[in-house]
Amino acid sequence: MPTPIDKAEIRTLIPHSGTMCLLDSVLDWDDEFIVCSTNTHRYEANPLRRDGRLSGLHALEYGAQAAAIHGGLRARAAGATAPPCYLAALRDVHLHIARLDDLASPLEVRAQRLFGDSGNTIYQCALSASGTPVAEGRVTIMLRPQL
Repeated sequence: MPTPIDKAEIRTLIPHSGTMCLLDSVLDWDDEFIVCSTNTHRYEANPLRRDGRLSGLHALEYGAQAAAIHGGLRARAAGATAPPCYLAALRDVHLHIARLDDLASPLEVRAQRLFGDSGNTIYQCALSASGTPVAEGRVTIMLRPQL
């Protein structure tokens, strides 16, 4: 099992900065999957909160960030830097909770690469808290067009 990756290192892998970097650590990863952990869903300063609440719909942003970190780790392992990408689509999303902010346990965020490489990629994401499903769905990541 690889050494856990902390938030400081995560910030070197993705463009998200400040409180928008939602994941606290990478617990495990290989070429096909990543497992991350976070407590940011409980933070008052979470930038996705509206009226003091964090909607369950934002769970997929956590999954997309796990996918972005995975892409960054894969690129780094190949001696490269991940290209700029964006979240293009969400599919087959299932939310098991209405809100994230009232979950007392850390979130475990899993993303498995289903298709693609170096940008145009589809991931299956699943979030849980204390082993209880929170949300799952597929995220499509696309290369950012060069202008």
